[in-house]
Parts: sequence; structure tokens; C-alpha cells
Amino acid sequence: MTRTRAIAMGMAGTLAGALALSLPMAAAAPAPDLAAVGATAPNFSLPSQEDKLVSLNDYKGKWVVLYFYPKDMTTGCTIEAHNFQRDLPKYDADNAVVLGVSFDTVESHKTFCTKDSLTFKLLADPDHKAIDAYGVPFKGMGDNHYAARTTFLISPDGKIVKEWDVKDIPNHSAEVLAAIDSMKK
Repeated sequence: MTRTRAIAMGMAGTLAGALALSLPMAAAAPAPDLAAVGATAPNFSLPSQEDKLVSLNDYKGKWVVLYFYPKDMTTGCTIEAHNFQRDLPKYDADNAVVLGVSFDTVESHKTFCTKDSLTFKLLADPDHKAIDAYGVPFKGMGDNHYAARTTFLISPDGKIVKEWDVKDIPNHSAEVLAAIDSMKK
């Protein structure tokens, strides 16, 4: 009987999480406008999965793929992270780094990176400092918030050169790499 109850409770939690991820954007306060293409990218300092502060300024002279995502260890976010991980050698060859940002905590990022063998930086933004600075919309239910799947490409001189409202998760990393390649010419 206890096992059946535990399974039912686990399924209810999964259903609640799935429901929260499908809520309309109006469920939380509206975010300001997205950071504009052509503008200087807002700097930030956030802790990574190693609990070390990472700042955008740490990557001057490199392309930065700054991607905001809803939640660690969910299906779409795992696919997106795996594709960035798979393509890391290509990003390295393009003098680019990948930084993921979500509302999740350092501990959640640490678990996600360990479980899924992710080696790039995932940054914890539970106070939505970078999320707000970049104008990334978010949705939520109660105290749980989820950033919209949005990516910014930042040039080596610190300018936002492209922005994506990501819909095609499986091909997103390839889109970003193609954009870097086209801008390097």
C-alpha cells in the first residue's frame, strides 16, 4: 500500500511540474522588453554548478552563447543541454562559450551536470538578476518560476548580435553555430 501511495504521489508531482511548465506567460509579472540586438550585453555575476561566481566580463574576446531555460532535468531542457554539450568542440573551435541560466539553485545545477555529464557552466539565478537584466519572460505557479527558452548570442566585443525565442529545441545548437559562422565572415 505504501509503494502504491508513493507512486501516486510521484505521479502527482510530475503532473504538477508539467502543468507549471505549460502555464501561459501571463501567470507571472511581465518582464521588461528583451535586451536589444546591437546593445551592449548586460554584465552579471552568478554562481555556477561549482558554486563559483561567473561574470559575463570573464569572457571578453569570446563569443558567448547565453541561453535561458525553464528547469533542470526536464525533457526539453535536457535535450537542449545535451546538444550544446555534444557541440562543445565546435564552440571551442569558434572561440565561443556556452552559459546556461535558469531559476534553479547551484545544488540543482550540480545534480543536473553530474547526472547528464554536462561540462559547460550552468548559472543559478533564483533572484532573477540576469533574467530581468535581459528581459527574459518567465512564467510560474506560486513560488516556482520558469524562464522562457531564450538565447542571446554575444559578440567578442560584448554586443548582443542575435536573439532566439527557441521553438526548435533539437536544432537550436546548430542554429547558433551557423549564426556564429556567418558573423565571423
